Amino acid sequence: MRNYMSYLPISGVILTKHARDTRQGIELSYWVKSHDQVYHVCVPEQEAIFFIESHQLAQVKKALSSQNVINYRASGLALKTFNQTPVHGVYFKYLRDFYSARDVLKAQGIKCYEDDIRCEERFLMERFITSQVSFVGELKQLNGYTKVEHAKCKPADKDFTLPDINMVSVDIECDVSGQLYSIGLYSDSFQCVYMIGNGDLPEHQKAPAFIEWCDNEKALLSAFIDYLSDEDPDILIGWNVVGFDMQVLQKRYDFNDIPFSINRDGSVGRWRKNANSEQKFFDIAGRVVLDGIDGLKTATYSFPSFSLENVSNTLLGIGKKVEDADNRLQEIIDNFHHNKIALAEYNLEDCRLVWLIFEKTQLLSFSLLRAQLTGLAIDRIGGSVAAFTNLYLPKLHRAGYIAPNLGDGHSDLVSPGGYVMDSIPGLYKNVLVLDFKSLYPSIIRTFNIDPMGMVEGALSPDSAIEAFDGAMFSRDKHFLPAIIQSLWAERDIAKKQNDGALSQAIKIIMNSFYGVLGSNGCRFFDPRLSGAITKRGHEILKTTKQWIQDKGYTVIYGDTDSIFVHIGDEADSKQAKDIGLTLQGYINEQWRGDLKQRFAIDSALEIEFETHFTTFLMPTVRGTDIGTKKRYAGLVTRKGKEELVFKGLENVRTDWTQLAKDFQYELYHRVFHQQAVDQFVLETVEKTMAGELDDKLVYRKRLRRKLSHYVKNVPPHVKAARWADAINEKEGKSLQYQNRGWIEYVLTVNGPQTLKYRNAPIDYTLYIERQLKAVADGILPFIGKSFDEITDNQLKLFS
Repeated sequence: MRNYMSYLPISGVILTKHARDTRQGIELSYWVKSHDQVYHVCVPEQEAIFFIESHQLAQVKKALSSQNVINYRASGLALKTFNQTPVHGVYFKYLRDFYSARDVLKAQGIKCYEDDIRCEERFLMERFITSQVSFVGELKQLNGYTKVEHAKCKPADKDFTLPDINMVSVDIECDVSGQLYSIGLYSDSFQCVYMIGNGDLPEHQKAPAFIEWCDNEKALLSAFIDYLSDEDPDILIGWNVVGFDMQVLQKRYDFNDIPFSINRDGSVGRWRKNANSEQKFFDIAGRVVLDGIDGLKTATYSFPSFSLENVSNTLLGIGKKVEDADNRLQEIIDNFHHNKIALAEYNLEDCRLVWLIFEKTQLLSFSLLRAQLTGLAIDRIGGSVAAFTNLYLPKLHRAGYIAPNLGDGHSDLVSPGGYVMDSIPGLYKNVLVLDFKSLYPSIIRTFNIDPMGMVEGALSPDSAIEAFDGAMFSRDKHFLPAIIQSLWAERDIAKKQNDGALSQAIKIIMNSFYGVLGSNGCRFFDPRLSGAITKRGHEILKTTKQWIQDKGYTVIYGDTDSIFVHIGDEADSKQAKDIGLTLQGYINEQWRGDLKQRFAIDSALEIEFETHFTTFLMPTVRGTDIGTKKRYAGLVTRKGKEELVFKGLENVRTDWTQLAKDFQYELYHRVFHQQAVDQFVLETVEKTMAGELDDKLVYRKRLRRKLSHYVKNVPPHVKAARWADAINEKEGKSLQYQNRGWIEYVLTVNGPQTLKYRNAPIDYTLYIERQLKAVADGILPFIGKSFDEITDNQLKLFS
């Protein structure tokens, strides 16, 4: 088909990006979804680049010549390193020569700057394009998409709105060897299970309309490719979808000698492995694979277990019917041979649960917005360092600098963590919590903390803002404070519009910038940068504490950005709120005046009155009279409803039993409401000893290493796992716990044993000592009681 030129720009969202060598040079390839269709945008004849220090140019040329690397050019640039050394850019026509040259020069100890920036990423970054792009070029209509050749690209207009993104949930069912039984697909408009079979069912069964029968595995695999071609989804979602489903599918396509033509243009995807781990990535041209587990972790969700069963139960209140992995696999196998309808329903339900989790958590919106804000790929896991680089590097280049390499900012200095005050233990009435809003980002904004700003500050120290460890920051040459301020303003808008996904994405990005500067995995790492943030945070909390105590109140605890204030026992809710708001205004005004006087800067610090605990417990370290840190409980009223809040205590920890959690909740509730506790404690002990609470005695812990790697320290859950697998081996069953995973076990008189193979009585005395007594003695001393005094006579009856 003849090409025609597009002179009016077309805008869309970048789904995937790649680079490859062609005869003419490097071609950049971007698959873009617009409001009307999908475009394959091709930018030809690009060059890859890294930088060298100019004084090494002759050495570089000699080294490359000796290895026959000839397709390059070197050019002097108006750029310099942070050490003020002039640099040359070394440009390559082909990626293969770029990588060869980089290896040659590094082998000879010649530093190559910014040699880890991928060509397709740099092209976008230097044009300030994140995920929303506008382009023109020669258009060629192909099967299902339009190819754009000789494209020119720029950022999309600010009023560009996201197009509809087509998403489908994918899940496979197979036997233990990976041989496929079925492939399930679920979206709002399409639900289907491709199932191996001929539809020959017992008379009493009728196949649901969503089942499509396939004669064999080859037909099943072909049906999936046909689906991708016909329905053409933009996003494939699933649960461990890359680590399991896609890898199994790849093996089965290979086994059946069928191309896994998952790319948008009908070509096959490309697997690659992380150089620093065993993690595999699947690059698909024109489609994005989003894993639910990775997405939730990136969005800062936390669960005791990221199994689909647990997450769907927690978020949706629904889940699978079978919990034991071994039984589930056997049920899948049995159903395939004897009840294919049940298997199809199970397969489709897994797809539906993933879809509902994505809807509930707005994971797709979160991923798209994160890409829009930072330029990260939609499916990028983590990526805080890359996000910072994308936003910062082009600004740095325009200011005349290139970025340092990893390790350039290393020094013997150590940056401290957040400041945690010594607590004053006790059972209190009326404790207020005041939080500094986004403390670390606000410190960056206030004190102009910035990598280039520190370089420029050292060049003009007389006019700079003094920090710690000799660091100085320029008052006018910096970028990070403005980046933070822009994100902050966007988040305020998102909050007003109740856009939870955007607000969360911005919050994570802003808060990650301190971590980036304090991470030796970032090219801008320098302890003076991170120390300028955390040490200032220490000063702010200590000074704020003093100001509050000068007002006659007692600060009983503080942690990183929060201060806990006891205002006395007599205040009612209205008085407590008034005091909180008064302190909020007073502290903010104090900081405005203090920073203006000391540094001649405007304060972006903002403390907020956040919580009023009507009753509050700051416990002691077990067995001492020293106050704990990061552990407390309190009673609050939110939206007219009373709520018991636990932080760091047994009730919110995954390594304590349900017995301990339930016991703690009820005991604290009674103490906080000044109710009698003795009888409740005695009844709980009695029921435990009588075996009435056995279902609450289960420990659930993760095996974080291979079982054989536990050598010196062998904790109870490892002992239980080894004991269970010894039985599995003896009975000729597969070993269940050798390669990490979760285990459930109880403590018996013969040691820890799994539920499945328990053959010894439960050690109730141990549970009472380690679980009930440990919980009770965290609060009872504050009301003049102890667990031993309450239970002494009763426990003698059981001894």
